[in-house]
Amino acid sequence: MDIAELREYCLAKKGTTEDYPFDETTLCLRVGGKIFAITDIVKLPFTVNLKCDPERAIELRERYSNIIPGYHMNKKLWNTVEPGGEVDDTLMRQLIDHSYELIFASLKKKQRDEILGN
Repeated sequence: MDIAELREYCLAKKGTTEDYPFDETTLCLRVGGKIFAITDIVKLPFTVNLKCDPERAIELRERYSNIIPGYHMNKKLWNTVEPGGEVDDTLMRQLIDHSYELIFASLKKKQRDEILGN
């Protein structure tokens, strides 16, 4: 998965928006105004920070060499993931989905209902 595929996959999720609040290269993907994915669009190698359940975060870091504690993030709750190699597109989509779902679940019911069109 490359940056374009990541962006397209994330933006296809209900209620997702994107912005560059920090500088012109740091892309934030949000649901309900909260970040679920953050990446630098020019830095190589391409990496993305994704929120993760703390126990699962540890398991992923132990299993995959290209998943490390979140760079400039709460290391307990965020992973930095370098797609490719061991982290194939299927796993990347699962990690993005997990991050999105954690953030979506943290929203107020009213926000979740608005996003879902209820």
